[in-house]
Amino acid sequence: MPHCNWQLPTKNYICPMEVNDALVDKLAHLARLKFDASEKEEIKRDLQKMIAFVEKLNELDTTGVEPLLHMSDESNVLREDEVQGSVSREDALKSAPVHDAQFFKVPKVIRRMTSDSYGDSFEPKAG
Repeated sequence: MPHCNWQLPTKNYICPMEVNDALVDKLAHLARLKFDASEKEEIKRDLQKMIAFVEKLNELDTTGVEPLLHMSDESNVLREDEVQGSVSREDALKSAPVHDAQFFKVPKVIRRMTSDSYGDSFEPKAG
């Protein structure tokens, strides 16, 4: 693994990175993702392209260019709140396929997950 000097400011501070199976496995673990061998190869290629793009940007001469903190000089550009017409609860519930007197009823989409004592695997919690 290459040694990196992360002291800023310097022109070339991006550390070359090797995209290998271990890196992809680590990222998958952190993101709680699973994929097969062909998907892993595709992800490795995509990561290599992204890193190459960032390394290419490092070739630009940014001498005298101030760091950009925001996309514009505007600060807290807000519109005035305006009261506008809305649909009543009763009218909204009329169009819902399943509801009770106050709320829409929707299928459960989030399952509670548990991890083993090391936090390495997640399995759906029974019940």
